Amino acid sequence: MEKPVIIFGAKGIAKSALEIFESNGVVVYGFLDEDKSLHGQEIGNIPILGDPEDHGYLKLLGQKCEAFVATDDNQVRKDQVDYLMEQRKVMPTNAVHQQAYISKSASIGHGNFINSRATIGANSSVGQHCIISSGVTIEHDVTLQDFVQVGAGSTINAGVEIKKNAFIGSGVTIVAGVTIGKGARVGAGSVVIGAIADGETVFGNPATNVKK
Repeated sequence: MEKPVIIFGAKGIAKSALEIFESNGVVVYGFLDEDKSLHGQEIGNIPILGDPEDHGYLKLLGQKCEAFVATDDNQVRKDQVDYLMEQRKVMPTNAVHQQAYISKSASIGHGNFINSRATIGANSSVGQHCIISSGVTIEHDVTLQDFVQVGAGSTINAGVEIKKNAFIGSGVTIVAGVTIGKGARVGAGSVVIGAIADGETVFGNPATNVKK
């Protein structure tokens, strides 16, 4: 039996993370969230215990409990991961749904959220602290760097590289061999047929730059 998990964050993907851990037979000790109005409440009978910097709970991490960061705000996610690693020497664990398929030859880092019916194909690589939503298809030889988010139902075709902090909306199709730049954003339902530069925002079919 794996160690119990403390979930950092009680909004966003927190409820889904709880369901994933419970379906895998992993006990969730509780949630920590900076929103004091949530303290004392419950999610699925699991208590929201207090603040993420409460040392009374943080001291449980490591030997007694694992940590999982459940926020889809990338900056908040990164700050929380940095805090856990630097101050508590704890690397967040993965939350992988039982109904996700991960090829034996794929590699997965730490702290990832991989939801139901996600498929990760042969020789693909998922970095650390990524969010892969329900029904995502990642074909073979795809690379996702750290802190990438992929929305529900998206299809990432073979040989695609998605760089750090990129955001792929729901229902996106990315054709084979394309590179998505660092911090780029792809709007929901888009079809990407060419490379996207670092920090660029695109939308449409075919996806084109959104003027700011």
